[in-house]
Amino acid sequence: MAKRLIPSLSRVLVEKLVQPKKSAGGILLPETTKQLNSAKVVAVGPGERDRDGKLIPVSFKEGDAVLLPEYGGTEVKLAEKEYLLFREHDILGRLEE
Repeated sequence: MAKRLIPSLSRVLVEKLVQPKKSAGGILLPETTKQLNSAKVVAVGPGERDRDGKLIPVSFKEGDAVLLPEYGGTEVKLAEKEYLLFREHDILGRLEE
């Protein structure tokens, strides 16, 4: 079984961030609250090539927090963990604090 996946071309492997069920003060949060569909980038591919053969690198790097679309991505299970594989242009953006 594979222990590491290196995405091809401009694909990005992400791990969804689980939103807390409790606030910092211990208050239980209802599941009906609108939460961001965010994930952490685990691995990125080398990028795609343009018409001249020059490599266009992926704009995300490992460790970035990203915003995902509500639907999409390919589910991948590695070493009992679940990940999602997206094309770079399907990811909505990078989250910064």
